[in-house]
Amino acid sequence: MSGPVAGQPVLGLRNVVKEYGGRRVLDGIDLDVAEHEVVVLIGSSGSGKSTLLRCANLLEDLDDGQVLLDGEDVSDPRVDADVARRRMGVVFQSYNLFPHMSVLDNVTLASRVVHRAPRAQAEERARELLARVGLADRAGAYPDRLSGGQQQRVAIARALAHGPRLLLLDEITSALDPELVGEVLGLVRELAARGTTILMATHEMGFARQVADRVCFLDGGRLLESGPPAQVLGEPEHERTRLFLRRIVDAGRL
Repeated sequence: MSGPVAGQPVLGLRNVVKEYGGRRVLDGIDLDVAEHEVVVLIGSSGSGKSTLLRCANLLEDLDDGQVLLDGEDVSDPRVDADVARRRMGVVFQSYNLFPHMSVLDNVTLASRVVHRAPRAQAEERARELLARVGLADRAGAYPDRLSGGQQQRVAIARALAHGPRLLLLDEITSALDPELVGEVLGLVRELAARGTTILMATHEMGFARQVADRVCFLDGGRLLESGPPAQVLGEPEHERTRLFLRRIVDAGRL
């Protein structure tokens, strides 16, 4: 796989199309994510945000288009998707931690098994990350002894363990109690400040306004509007965006 080139997007989506049962869920998506950029996807449930992230991570086959990682078409069937995925970290709505494994073992598993890192090296990196996410004292704990917010922070540490080029976050606060949302978003805010390249879907508009470099509004599988948070969230151009934001305001989320 080719390495990064100065000025080249870390992730490029080119005319990405995905269909389920004849229904077009993604309809010609074009999107770039530059190095150190935080791009936030917004839109109603069913707009295509999660599917876009799954296509970017090659968990879904495309019906058309390309996924470029550092300029290479990793959606080409001749490319080993598993090798490409190793350069991305992903965190879903559910924590997906192994309940029979300690926090430390959950974080080190991929490094040891997939990336073949020596255990001592993997554990050193994992302990650094756990300290970074405020869980240094919970390395020996099991997931059922953690709160939802703590489990999600462990999942983020696990996604960062192998030093990914790109972090994909899919509605990572949607399964959390309201009082736990802040601690997880605070961690993402810190990662963004450190220059982590992030593509994330969220319903937290206040967070998007504060942290995103760019906000992208999806509707019916199309990217209708993209720009700085102040423009998309404050002065949207499209009526569909304005309608979506009015609903968010009515729900008290903006």
